[in-house]
Amino acid sequence: MNYNKKTVKDIDVKGKKVLLRCDFNVPQDKATGAITDDKRIRAALPTIQYLLDQGAAVIACSHLGKPEPNFDKWVKKQTEKGKDPASLTQEKWEKTMKALSLAPVAKRLSELLGKDVIMAADVVGPDAQAKAAALQPGQILLLENTRFEKGETKNDPELAKAMASMAEVYVSDAFGAVHRAHASTAGVAEYLPAVSGFLIQKELEIIGGALANPKRPLVAILGGSKVSSKIGVINNLLEIADTIIIGGGMAYTFSAAQGGKVGDSLLEADWQDYANDMVKKAQEKGVKLLLPVDTVCADAFAPDANSQVVKAGEIPDGWQGLDIGPETVKLYCSAVADAGTVIWNGPMGVFEFPAFAKGTEAVAEALSKTSAITIIGGGDSAAAVQQLGYADKMTHISTGGGASLEFMEGKELPGVACLLDK
Repeated sequence: MNYNKKTVKDIDVKGKKVLLRCDFNVPQDKATGAITDDKRIRAALPTIQYLLDQGAAVIACSHLGKPEPNFDKWVKKQTEKGKDPASLTQEKWEKTMKALSLAPVAKRLSELLGKDVIMAADVVGPDAQAKAAALQPGQILLLENTRFEKGETKNDPELAKAMASMAEVYVSDAFGAVHRAHASTAGVAEYLPAVSGFLIQKELEIIGGALANPKRPLVAILGGSKVSSKIGVINNLLEIADTIIIGGGMAYTFSAAQGGKVGDSLLEADWQDYANDMVKKAQEKGVKLLLPVDTVCADAFAPDANSQVVKAGEIPDGWQGLDIGPETVKLYCSAVADAGTVIWNGPMGVFEFPAFAKGTEAVAEALSKTSAITIIGGGDSAAAVQQLGYADKMTHISTGGGASLEFMEGKELPGVACLLDK
């Protein structure tokens, strides 16, 4: 995939209406609807401010959550979850939709920009169309939640066309959504010249650069629970990396595949052959594939469970591995110390339980001390680095968990492929 895409700086936006796709999928307090973390809104500010300073009229759009815009489908989904159909009223559905309005985002964005953000009551309806038509250079309009439209997730051409009709240029700056071919992330590029904002430009330059031309040695640390979700990433990185480190729940599938005892640990039995294939491929490619040599296991999946350290592959029956052990921590931190580039995606253990977060904490600390280029691939790894206070010590923390994973897997990202090449 070509990562060399045109950006907002490669086009003239003065006096033009710009449709800007942001990622405003922010966490909110369920009771009050208040935004609990505005990082994603702040991340969009450089591109928004640049466009406004250049004299563009900005029409921003984003999704928020997973609303179901079809009442009958909503009833069906809720019924499948065990809800009483009699309680699923039109009024209740409308309330769940209203809870996912972007109005609180408009308010917060307005505070951060220090200027009024005009809020549309719909996405491509009469209110949005009228407000977009009246929008002047230097002003910003925020459309309502794009997923309120039934055609958004289906990449409906009619919806994409209607969104595009309000603007003259499309700017994509929602890296967290570029792995999805939706109307607002890819479809609109069929009807407008499309370029990236600063956020996507940075992701493409840093992650794309690390994959295409890394400073060596390139060390990839992969954690998380499932081999099945990372197999494509491991496969692709075996073509690029010098060392691949495996941690988290998926390490037990590797251990079992090699004849180890994993007790009640997380195990994807159907993926053991793939795990062995990866080990074999690493040997053939001359890539170091590091697996845990010891494990912290517990007698229950609980924060206060009894725990003990055992050798990898020797977990007793009734016990389950919840973190990498101290010898593994030394091994992994040593591999990181001499790296030129490190890519990390996925925790080393059950990070949400303090007793089983030590492996993840040690890796984060090791990355904070290395002189390597350090790239954190979003999701839980990003959360761990932020919580531990190491965020400012990392070269780059990706804003998209799923997107960065697919990027590392070598997959084409629809929301990037649609942008104009330089």
